Amino acid sequence: MQYRTLGRTGVQVSTLALGAMNFGAIGRTTQDEATVIVDAALEAGVNLIDTADFYGEGESEEMVGKAIAGRRDDLVLATKATMPIGEERNHRGSSRRWLYKALDDSLRRLGVDHVDLFQIHRWDPTTTDEETLSALTDLQRAGKIRYFGSSTFPAYRIVQAQWTARELRLGRYVTEQPSYSILQRGIESHVLPVTQEYGLGVLVWSPLASGWLSGAVRKGQEVTTSRSKVLPERFDLSIPSNQARSEAVERLAEVADQAGLTLIQLALGFVNAHPAVTAALIGPRTLEHLHSQLAAADTVLSADVLDAIDEIVAPGTDLAPQEKFDTPPALLDASLRRR
Repeated sequence: MQYRTLGRTGVQVSTLALGAMNFGAIGRTTQDEATVIVDAALEAGVNLIDTADFYGEGESEEMVGKAIAGRRDDLVLATKATMPIGEERNHRGSSRRWLYKALDDSLRRLGVDHVDLFQIHRWDPTTTDEETLSALTDLQRAGKIRYFGSSTFPAYRIVQAQWTARELRLGRYVTEQPSYSILQRGIESHVLPVTQEYGLGVLVWSPLASGWLSGAVRKGQEVTTSRSKVLPERFDLSIPSNQARSEAVERLAEVADQAGLTLIQLALGFVNAHPAVTAALIGPRTLEHLHSQLAAADTVLSADVLDAIDEIVAPGTDLAPQEKFDTPPALLDASLRRR
């Protein structure tokens, strides 16, 4: 396992981090299975576990808490808030009111008195940066969180938050958690240059592109991944963007074979090759999945391999732009762009 410094915090984290979204109902992973996965990941040198209150409405956090019991000080623990929890209109967003309650609920479920990294799961356009950053700063001073970060923020919002923190002398986001893979490279043109400018740690999610780069989605074979059952439109080959992804995957598989690597090793080695990236979040649903992903722990891609990837998917290109999660709200809601 390799380790890198998380932004400018001085904290050392493994370049493969364990994402716990699949723990519980989402991935149909039981507590015993989750504990085995956590045990194996820690044994392999993984020292960062990332979850969120939104995953199973707290179920993932509860399972992580049980799995790490007695080992809290041996790992960097991260969670997230702001996504809707239940139907109550104020149980979401990044207001001081909700962040205080959301964090207390997360700490209770995790069975800890603090988390190392508390992240704003999505930018909340209804709440000011001052409101959110002042609340996070106070929670940090209270000792409930060590650091705080953002997740899937548009580049301009990352910049705005940094300037707000500086102007008002508040704590600042020290990490960003964006979606990034060989098939979705758009953040290379805007988000990653900004994170480098401000010295943010970057924890990338979906490095296997929802299973497209796991080896389970290939031409001529039935797609049976759990994600394809939940989001079948992402794998419907009648859609042009999915056709483009399918063609890219076949060419990438050839590059991997020639380099003596699995497609998973190629995909994880690619994201970790970018100098802005601190770690890739892997989200195994089974122990078998974990082992296949841990095989990439020491993968370093040569310049020739990286050049070959660039020929297949050009730098800064998203093959499925409709699946972006950092699109400005006005592009999604017509009422926000019309008087």
